[in-house]
Amino acid sequence: MTEETEYQKQERKKLSHHHHMKIRWEEFFKSDDDTLAKNATLVEKGSLVGRIGLMLLACGTGSWRVRDSMDTISRTLGITCSADIGLVSISYTCFDVDNQSYSQTLSLPATGVNMTRLNELEKFVRQFQKGHGHWTLGQIKHRLDEIEHIKSNYTTWLKGLASGLACGGFIFLLGGGWPEVICAFFGAGVGNYVRGKMAKVTLVGKTSVSVAAACLTYFIVFHILKVAMNLNPAHAYGYIGAMLFVIPGFPFITAGLDMSKLDMRSGLERLAYAVLIVLIATMSGWAVAMLLQLRPGAMPELKLGIGLLLALRLLASFCGVFGFSIMFNSYPKMAFIAAVIGAIANTTRLSLVDYAHFPAALAAFLGALIAGLLASVVRHRVGFPRIALTVPSIVIMVPGLYMYRGMFNFGITNINVGAYWLTGALMIILALPLGLLAARILTDKKWRHVDL
Repeated sequence: MTEETEYQKQERKKLSHHHHMKIRWEEFFKSDDDTLAKNATLVEKGSLVGRIGLMLLACGTGSWRVRDSMDTISRTLGITCSADIGLVSISYTCFDVDNQSYSQTLSLPATGVNMTRLNELEKFVRQFQKGHGHWTLGQIKHRLDEIEHIKSNYTTWLKGLASGLACGGFIFLLGGGWPEVICAFFGAGVGNYVRGKMAKVTLVGKTSVSVAAACLTYFIVFHILKVAMNLNPAHAYGYIGAMLFVIPGFPFITAGLDMSKLDMRSGLERLAYAVLIVLIATMSGWAVAMLLQLRPGAMPELKLGIGLLLALRLLASFCGVFGFSIMFNSYPKMAFIAAVIGAIANTTRLSLVDYAHFPAALAAFLGALIAGLLASVVRHRVGFPRIALTVPSIVIMVPGLYMYRGMFNFGITNINVGAYWLTGALMIILALPLGLLAARILTDKKWRHVDL
């Protein structure tokens, strides 16, 4: 048995010690940095396709967009790619004209959302296609390294403020008044700050602890205001708003879109992931509520005129969507545009329910349809990823209150009431991606056709 050389020892020390081992992409490239990508070997071309696909998947976008981008890069490099995409993994094979193939299976340690990185990746794919692959391997590596190091535009405490803004707007749209808005602002702000500080903790741990912190903070702030201003005890029911920052809007919506394109693996995995977060969050909230002897109930009714209510709903919807967009690491301009779209779409949805007496699910479908159509118009002008405009604008429509009330009643074995709330939530959750899907079919020729 040959003795290990010093070089081999040094190389072995460089290997990743993470549970999900980090890939040393540079090891796949034996050609020099001045080699044009279109003249690279199949292994090098296939590795480029895989790395770009994995980076897109890490941004939280759906499998259709990941595959479309991998296909675009492959065509530009003169190879064929066939990919099977899940929530955190990609299995793919690249074929060249010499009847050779190269396969890889790649995986992520976790999933997340980063709209700034997604925007830069989509720009890169468009520029690479426009340049017909006349990029050197060194240029591509440098640009991908730059994009990969885009972490977050905002500090943890700024994301906490954004969460407070989003949930403050959310609780007003659910019928809360200024006491609920203030308490939810502080509760969600603290909760999301805690979640940010626990970024390296497992999903179950950081979700449950952050939700518990949010509910406790709401409870503390509420009692301070109650003592200082003699508040109605019914304002305590707004504690649900403090935990809504954990709503898995991206996986919920992209799950529906993926399944509509028969990307069943990705769609079902995303749906399971979203359901897992909801279960963890609602059970954590239920446990805290039991300890503090809180129950879901009706908040004091707001007595506002129609004009003032519509204006405040527009403002609250804008704040909610803007806050969620910042949490998704969108540029301020991107977040502002999404917030305008969301304000129009969500206020229309609520008005259809209150004044035209539309069923909640139908109103949600129409609201999502409006958001999708507006995003399509805007996208052609500003070039932002469609998903960065549509998903934040309809996250505010996800029935977090219904889901929590359903799980709370299940927790106390009140099955009939729990099933009632969960059924209502399910109908709305189904309607939202269908609305975006209808808008996509109407405005995107490539999306509405099936490969034959």
